[in-house]
Amino acid sequence: MTQLYSISDLSKEFDITPRTIRFYESKGLLAPRREGQRRIYTSSDRVRLKLILRGRRLGFSLDESLEIIELYNPDNNNKKQLKTYLEKIQQKQYALAEQLKDIKAIQKSLKEAEARCIDALAN
Repeated sequence: MTQLYSISDLSKEFDITPRTIRFYESKGLLAPRREGQRRIYTSSDRVRLKLILRGRRLGFSLDESLEIIELYNPDNNNKKQLKTYLEKIQQKQYALAEQLKDIKAIQKSLKEAEARCIDALAN
């Protein structure tokens, strides 16, 4: 039998607000079953939420996370999903390396400007 979860179960487990979960629903990332006003989440929904949150921690957009999640296909060992995930990881690493270069250049410029200001004030 499949384990079922309420919105409060998931929000407590992942330390997020129910509003966050409802937001992911509104974006089509989660689709719980309804019993009146009550949302019922399956183990599959729980895994999707876990993957969404992991993607967010890694800096992926919701669209990027959804793209990766939707490629899940256990019949082919998820090779397409893993290749796409690897590509996204490499793109993110490249972008972060470029940002780091930019930050270092700005820090150098700030230090030079600071030194000029200190020198000017000393004279």
